[in-house]
Amino acid sequence: MDLLPDATATDEARRDARVAVLPVGSFEQHGDHLPLATDTVVACLIATKLAETYNLLLLPPITVSCSHEHEGFAGTVSISAGTLIAIIRDIRASLARSGITKLVLVNGHGGNYILSNITQEANVDGGNVTLFPGRDDWNAARNAAGMVTSNHDDMHGGEMETSILLHARPELVRDSYTTADHDASHRPHLLVTGVKAYSASGIIGRPSAATPAKGEAALDSLVASFVDHLNVLGG
Repeated sequence: MDLLPDATATDEARRDARVAVLPVGSFEQHGDHLPLATDTVVACLIATKLAETYNLLLLPPITVSCSHEHEGFAGTVSISAGTLIAIIRDIRASLARSGITKLVLVNGHGGNYILSNITQEANVDGGNVTLFPGRDDWNAARNAAGMVTSNHDDMHGGEMETSILLHARPELVRDSYTTADHDASHRPHLLVTGVKAYSASGIIGRPSAATPAKGEAALDSLVASFVDHLNVLGG
């Protein structure tokens, strides 16, 4: 799926980047129309564009993360929050030994709540880690793309994710996206019951509203909004 960086050590020595970018995806159900690796693909698409635009060291993705809310759906695999913490801690330590102390976590999976805690703890002694995209970045991307759904209502496998893949990786999207809409905007016990209690298909959102043009506009907006994160990070 072209998820791995192809730069050589010579390329990176020449680049001499001071900031690294780490895509964090997942391996979890996305209904019938999107692959289990959707979040990893989306995170890699965003991270690659950021690295190209802002001259960052692009790292290979973390492809399995905290997807426990999707348990019960075939194919979903998770690691513990503690394991994800340890992986990112070790990556930061290795980067620091080569002189890179700034890290961008590009999160493709909304269930990785622990990344917020990792980011906060890493910044108690100064700007070292930023988590992207944030809620405001996603909102701006939806507005720029003219999407008809919100982040809350379009939680999983909906208009945003389907649009991005229709634009950048259309071969990964099955035609069933046109009939996969499912409304579960009221889900008060999601952390207890998981997604399956609110959606038999696993989809929460409106994938039928997705278009390639919306996906392209959303990605462009995210690249533009990232500059504020980079400035705060001091990269």
